[in-house]
Amino acid sequence: MTEPASPAPSPFCVTLDDVRAAARTIEGRVQKTPMLPAPRLSALTGANVFVKYENMQSTGSFKERGALNRLSQLTPGERRRGVVTMSAGNHAQAVAYHAGLLGIPATIVMPATTPLVKVENTRSYGAAVVLDGETLYEARERCEALRAERDLVLVHPYDDPAVIAGQGTIALEMLAERPDLDMLVIPIGGGGLCAGNAISAKALKPAIRIIGVEAALYPSFVNAIQGLDRPIGGPTLAEGIAVKTVGSLTLPIVRDLVEDILLVDEPAIERGVNCFATLARSMAEGAGAAGLAALLAEPERFKGLKVGLILCGGNIDARLLAAIMVRSLEREERIASFRITTADRPGLLGAIASRLGELGANILEVSHGRLFLDVPAKGVSIDVTVETRGEEHTRQVLEALAADGLAPKRIDRRSV
Repeated sequence: MTEPASPAPSPFCVTLDDVRAAARTIEGRVQKTPMLPAPRLSALTGANVFVKYENMQSTGSFKERGALNRLSQLTPGERRRGVVTMSAGNHAQAVAYHAGLLGIPATIVMPATTPLVKVENTRSYGAAVVLDGETLYEARERCEALRAERDLVLVHPYDDPAVIAGQGTIALEMLAERPDLDMLVIPIGGGGLCAGNAISAKALKPAIRIIGVEAALYPSFVNAIQGLDRPIGGPTLAEGIAVKTVGSLTLPIVRDLVEDILLVDEPAIERGVNCFATLARSMAEGAGAAGLAALLAEPERFKGLKVGLILCGGNIDARLLAAIMVRSLEREERIASFRITTADRPGLLGAIASRLGELGANILEVSHGRLFLDVPAKGVSIDVTVETRGEEHTRQVLEALAADGLAPKRIDRRSV
């Protein structure tokens, strides 16, 4: 009797068995986050959207999965020596948090430009934080030096088989709940999240389609896979996926299993963050909203499909989120600014305020100036910012003021 042939070895550093083993390792130690239908996002994009809320992890991102899986594989000797990593945010917090729970000394190298709140969060979990360099690349150099000097174990943010396998547990949970998903849309930075979930999803359901999403300012995988030389760098809202160098382990996985990689610009990422906040009632950082940004940017590509989104992180500064929401209102013409230049007279400001109230506009801000040289000596310039019901209401308000002889001129904040 002929023995059955053994399965061909995997061409990748991670297999479905590795991901399943990671799931057993982290079970009960990280949140099994909810995956919920998002009807308002579905109506907006034309796809049938389901969101996996990884922003509900204890440290606010998916990074806990890979970090815990890697830390759990350390030998007793390695645990005593401790670990080191470099990160500007989510990976730093995940390693610090779970190393603290496991009693493992952790040193985190962060760029000196890292926001103070992220530094303090990482320290609060018991890790030693070293601030060095202006960029993550420079922090990586210090990380390598510390590893060699102190004989520490590196917990790489994405280019490590155990980390990749840990991140891949997300797709196991998603497909267990929604085996009918047609597609996963996954943010890509260094590639650990996308690679791990491509491995598990394609093994469980070969027909499922995987789309990656990069910030347009950081097209690292697009360059690597398509042989391009697009410029890389710049300030992005999606700093969590702002990676200049792709992983050597993640690249072949993404190249072979990911159907396409979409680039999303900053306005689309902003819109994604705002839509999660206002339509899904959930906080998303820029990287966490990248998948939704892709659906908003190219709705025809996803129309009618059952799409799984990973809201991979929610660590966004509250002031930044507030600014994004206000900017979105301005883009939708629900906040409008205009200038009135006219003869100065007693009661003018009160009359304008009363008129705007009659028109149903809510005054947010008023600037009253008499000393500008482009204003007549007996004149006054009044800048008003109002909240309206939308573009049509804004037009009606301005037309009514013009009919009153006030000649309002729009102030376009986007040009300032």
